[in-house]
Formats: sequence, structure tokens, C-alpha cells
Amino acid sequence: MKRLITSSALAIAFALALRGAHAGDPKSLVEPGAKVKKLADGMKFTEGPVWLPAQKLLVFSDIPNSKLMQWKDGDGLSVYRKSEQANGNLLDLEGRLITCQHAARNLVRTEKDGSIKVIADKFDGKRFNSPNDVAVRSDGTLWFTDPPWGLTGKAEIEGHWVFKLDPKTGKVDVVVKDLAMPNGIVFSPDESRIYIADTGGNKKHPDSAFHKMPAGIHCYDVSKEGTLGKKLFTIKEGSDGLKVDVKGNLYTTHGAVHIYDADGKLLEKIAVPEGPANICFGGDDYKTLFITARSSLYSVRLVNAGAKPSGAKW
Repeated sequence: MKRLITSSALAIAFALALRGAHAGDPKSLVEPGAKVKKLADGMKFTEGPVWLPAQKLLVFSDIPNSKLMQWKDGDGLSVYRKSEQANGNLLDLEGRLITCQHAARNLVRTEKDGSIKVIADKFDGKRFNSPNDVAVRSDGTLWFTDPPWGLTGKAEIEGHWVFKLDPKTGKVDVVVKDLAMPNGIVFSPDESRIYIADTGGNKKHPDSAFHKMPAGIHCYDVSKEGTLGKKLFTIKEGSDGLKVDVKGNLYTTHGAVHIYDADGKLLEKIAVPEGPANICFGGDDYKTLFITARSSLYSVRLVNAGAKPSGAKW
């Protein structure tokens, strides 16, 4: 069991001033008077937070420790289960936990009975690089990014692509091929758009044909049938994880939590004591933003609730 920080003195010590719109400003998307609070620490690198409403707890990844952790108000931090370097997590439409795993190079689903099922690990017979993050559409398809950030072993797929998986049939299709290091991914609330973060070229992976590509967050049109359309615009800032609220605002993680409107205009920045890697909405009203940031877990209360996937039964 890790140490939970609950005292008001420590909460204040870890709270930071809001940048952009200020606390109390009617334009701010942070709840008036709310501060960033440190909930737990002691991990190696935290990622992939997801709120489990039935259990009222948060699950997130500690990648180097190969563990999924859990945090619950009043209970603190504990191990949820072991993983194979889990990264991104989310709930599918049935409320089952979907997890991207670096070391296993796959996507797995935690069934209702607690068993773990591999739902995808190859494309055209070739193993994925290291699935990073995942989004779910109302038809049940899972769209996920596959950069080589956590690759163990030799790359078998020639690119760093974005895939679409139909869990019912096991069919995997490529939807994007021209990004350097695709990372966070999320649909708009009405599913007419999808946002995909690209952390850009990196000297550690000079073999990539796109290693000189700058970082950015790309917004694409999505048809009603679920096919990817043209690129609508690019936010010229990188990001790790991405989420949206019910108003369609986009929340990104790059040095701080940046909030953009649906068309890419910066609205606000929320400073965090450690560089955030990913975020999710949770709590009974979905207005608590949980932030995984390096070795710690943080939260802050917001004005808008997070958007649940269209068609979610939870």
C-alpha cells in the first residue's frame, strides 16, 4: 500500500496557480477555488488512467513496474493487478477494461470474471511495436496507436501506425500511416472527429521515415460509417494522452494540462507539479480530472464533465 496524501497542508503545498484563465475567472474551466491536489506518489512512471464507475475507483499504469495500480478515495493506493508494461487503458462499451501493453506488444481485455483475454497482437501476421493508447467508437471498434516507444525486441511492422480493431471479428485495419510517433487518441463527443497526438520524430528512432516530423495534434474528419476522412487542422504542440469533455473541449498533456476548444484554440493551461503524461475524467459526476504525472497521481475539479464514449452502457 502506497502513502496517500490527504492533509490540507500537503494538498495546499502541492497546489499550483492556474495559468491562462485564473481560478475564479468566469471563463475558467476549473471549478472556482479548486486546486491541483497530489493524491499518491512513489511510482516509477504513471500513465493510462481510467475511472471504473461501478467500483468508484481509478485504475492506471505504472509502466516500468509492470503493474496496474488502483486508487480509491478513503482507501488510497494499491496494486490492481500485474501487467506486461501496460500503458493506455479505457473501458469498452460494456465496461470492460481494455489495456495496451508494451512488453507483450498487444491489447488485452479484462473480462467480467477477471480473466485476461488477448484481443489483438498482430497485423498481417506481424507483431505490433508497442501499443500505446486507445479510443472506442460507438460501433465497438477500438482505435489505437502503435509507436515503438516501449518496443522490446525487433520491429516487425515497417511503420508507426494507427490501427482500428473490430473486437467481434478480430479484424485489424490501418487508418493512419503518415505520423512519426502516434500517441494519445480520442474521439469528439459526437464522433465526427478524431484527435491523434504525434510526439514527432526522435533521435532514438532514426530509422523512421518521419523522424524529422514536428510534434502536433492532428484532427481528422470521421464519417458516420466510421471511416477516416481528411485532416481538418493541426495543433502545433505535441501531447501524450488526450481526453474531451461534454462540450467538445480537448484536454492535452504537454508540460501542463492544456485545454483547447474543438477547433484547436487554446483556452487554458493547468500547471501540474510534474509533467503530465495522461488524464481522465472520473468521480460520480465525471468532473474530477485525474492526472498521471511521472511518479505521482494528481486531481483537480472542473466545470464540465468528461465525455463518455457514445453508446457506453456504464
